[in-house]
Amino acid sequence: MKAFTKRFHRPLAGILAVLFFLATSAQAGPPLICHTIEIGQAKSLPWTNHGWNSGSESYDPKNLATDTLAILDSNAPVLVRMETLRRATLYARRDPQAARELLAKVFARAEAVENAGHPDALAWFDAGYLAECYKQWIGKNMPHMTDNLPLDPNPAANLDGYALVKKAIARRGQDPEMEFAAALITIEGPQADHEQHVLKATAGAKDDPLLAQNLKSRYMGDGGLTVAELFSKGSKTNP
Repeated sequence: MKAFTKRFHRPLAGILAVLFFLATSAQAGPPLICHTIEIGQAKSLPWTNHGWNSGSESYDPKNLATDTLAILDSNAPVLVRMETLRRATLYARRDPQAARELLAKVFARAEAVENAGHPDALAWFDAGYLAECYKQWIGKNMPHMTDNLPLDPNPAANLDGYALVKKAIARRGQDPEMEFAAALITIEGPQADHEQHVLKATAGAKDDPLLAQNLKSRYMGDGGLTVAELFSKGSKTNP
């Protein structure tokens, strides 16, 4: 009887862990959008404070593609690229034309250097991460989060941004900040890939103070788990 109880409790515990993790993620909102990336004093798109959706009300989305590419072309670190593309996605939802223009120009930029024989890992990272941000936000109907926002079709709906991020990592070589980005993308799977990205990001954070700060930051706000704790919990949901 004890053996049966032990066998029964083990899968049940795994199931409960999965349900808790998914429920926590669902309540918190899309991670690439609702979790602010710490970038110190680095320049990014205009923002009023540290709130995840606190963009400047006066910002004109018609400038979005130009402003975003100016930051990406300034040799910005990966963490700055992540936060810039997160903010860009929030602004893009205000203006469907601006959203399409930004996505098209970011992809055209990556393809141009590729066709010129000078493949750029960062350009493909930008394209992939922006596509994944769009897929988590544009066109989504989320009560109390997207109220009064347009529900226009998502121009990145059929794009595999994660595949492009993995392509960028392969070309870049060892890059803990890219691994951190990939870990956020894969919070809900694929699980094996997520675990590998977490391991590499965590190892690299020992020599990257800003990445370490991001791992210690509270996931989507001041309370609850840190990002590192969330990653650890997510890795344990697979029995």
